[in-house]
Amino acid sequence: MEKPIRVLVAKPGLDGHDRGAKVIAQALRDAGMEVIYTGLRQTPEQIVQAAIQEDVEVVALSSLSGAHLHLFPPVVKGLRENNAQDILVLGGGVIPDEDIPPLKEAGIVEIFGPGTDTKNVIAYIKKAKGV
Repeated sequence: MEKPIRVLVAKPGLDGHDRGAKVIAQALRDAGMEVIYTGLRQTPEQIVQAAIQEDVEVVALSSLSGAHLHLFPPVVKGLRENNAQDILVLGGGVIPDEDIPPLKEAGIVEIFGPGTDTKNVIAYIKKAKGV
C-alpha cells in the first residue's frame, strides 16, 4: 500500500474565515490524504515550520482577506531557505485574476478560486505528486 500524500492546510494572516479551508481539508482526507490543519491566523513563518515538522509534501494556503500577495510568497521563500523547496505550495480563496501571475512567479504552483470543485484540487495534487 502506498504512503498517503501529506498535506498542510493553512490560513495565513488575520483572515478569520475558514469554511473553505475546512471543506478542502475534509475533501483531501476523504481522498485518502493525511491532512494537518493549522487553524486560523498563522504567520508565514509558523506555516513553514509546521510544514517542515510535519514532513508534508504539499502546503495548501487559503486567503479571503486580500493579503495573499503579502502572505503566500514568504511561505515559498521560507521553505526554500530551509531546503524544503520540494514541498508543493498551492493557493486558494478570493484571489483576483491579475494577482495570479505574480503569485505563480513567486512559486505558488497553482491557484484555486471560489467555487472550484474539490475534485479538481485532489486531481491536481495527485497528478503533481505522481499518484
